[in-house]
Amino acid sequence: MKNFKLIFSVLLIAIFFNSCSKDSPEENPEPATNAIKVSISTATNIVVEPSLNGAFTVTLSEGISKATKVSYTVSGTATNGEDFETISNSLTIPANTLSSVIAINVLDDNISEDNETIIITLTSTDNANVVLNSSKTATITISSNAESFSLNPEDTSTYMVNPNATPETIALFYNLKNVSRTNFIIGQQDAFNSFYNNNVGDSDIKKTTGNDPGLLGSDFMFIADDNNDGTASNWWYQQEQKIKADAIEAYNKGMVNVFMWHLREPYEGEHFYTSDMTVFQKNNAFKSILPGGDNHEYYKEKLQIVADVANNLVGNDGKLIPFIFRPFHEFDGDWFWWGASYCTPQEYITLWQFTVEYLRDTLNVNNMLFAFSPDRNFNSESEYLNRYPGDNYVDILGMDNYGDLNNMGQSGIDTANEKLQIIDKLAKEKVKIAAFTETGYFVTPGQNNPISGFYANNLYQVITNNSIEIAFMMFWNNTEDTYVTPVPGMSSASDFIGFTNKPKSLLQNELPNMYVLPN
Repeated sequence: MKNFKLIFSVLLIAIFFNSCSKDSPEENPEPATNAIKVSISTATNIVVEPSLNGAFTVTLSEGISKATKVSYTVSGTATNGEDFETISNSLTIPANTLSSVIAINVLDDNISEDNETIIITLTSTDNANVVLNSSKTATITISSNAESFSLNPEDTSTYMVNPNATPETIALFYNLKNVSRTNFIIGQQDAFNSFYNNNVGDSDIKKTTGNDPGLLGSDFMFIADDNNDGTASNWWYQQEQKIKADAIEAYNKGMVNVFMWHLREPYEGEHFYTSDMTVFQKNNAFKSILPGGDNHEYYKEKLQIVADVANNLVGNDGKLIPFIFRPFHEFDGDWFWWGASYCTPQEYITLWQFTVEYLRDTLNVNNMLFAFSPDRNFNSESEYLNRYPGDNYVDILGMDNYGDLNNMGQSGIDTANEKLQIIDKLAKEKVKIAAFTETGYFVTPGQNNPISGFYANNLYQVITNNSIEIAFMMFWNNTEDTYVTPVPGMSSASDFIGFTNKPKSLLQNELPNMYVLPN
């Protein structure tokens, strides 16, 4: 009995000291595991002296019941209080509110000068349960004329999703932006591995023009497939080896690489088109891979596969190969399970932001640019930006568009060009890269005929009318019985050659060194 009383007393003392240590604010200052994150972003990355102002927006991932003070530093080449109205080093986000704004009101000093930057970096909060997001820095440039803004090589990383990207990846961003001012790169999906009439060998574009496309499109679909077991005899693994070899060949030739991802739904791992899925799969697939969802860990495993490829894709020069990553494309339609019919705008944004942060911050992928590419279902900036995850999560603004070019004549040409004008304008304001991420017209001999002047007239007008600046465009792939880019002997071959010979068109042989920043 005495022993029991002694043990009981010791337990009471232990519980007392343990509870005291938990209640002490000086001890265990670490934030809760479910901490709320705070980030900073901009609606536009360029403001113009003296009349076009801007703002930084500081945002919480969740509203909380008390006000939150966020501290930050102000740096850059612009002078606080001289080039723009004085701003302090902190702001307060009111209780039950998600965001607060740091207004940038530009001052006219009547002096002709180069572009100047305002850089705000979040440093701390007064709430231990509110921590800094990885997107804690944002930049605004003061320009004398937004249309004349020119990206300086040394400033490039400040406008990128990953400011710690490899030098070659930073150079790719800069050179794509620079190329878009005067030219556009012609690309094709699976150009080295998919051919009309299964006529293997050179790319079909090279067969017709004498040169490869300047950009190669690839897909993570087979690489990340559930059936890929990583063994030499496995068909899926064999496709992975071909895809990676093609990407390496493209880089060694100085071309640009783009990877999309037809990710199969996570329940059975069989389909990505909703027409092939059950009602349950369509309504739950996207939600299930969100943080906290039933298939979130499954999705993280797939991202690990993507990261493994990215971190081991090496060129002949011994350097990691930069590439553009274009996940969850054509999200404004309903044919993919990540389409607008199956997730809310906020759910789409949440998954996109998680994807970027997990690849960049957890899996340490530093050779990737991120491309945002809806289909053609928008007619205004606000519609285009409805599911936009923010400037800190996107490097390239794109559009996929087949429908407006499907025998629609001049009306379709004008409509497609108007949509690219929206993207071009946003890319200039945000210091992003504008692109025509997928397009083409499918010709199946005996079923539908080529469109007269489709390439040199229709498509070239879409890409160049109204002086828009598009870094690249990509044709879909050729197949055994259907072509998007004609091969020799096809009636539209001369039209295609005319398109590639236009002043603004670039094939592989015409590219600058895309992986080196100019001095």
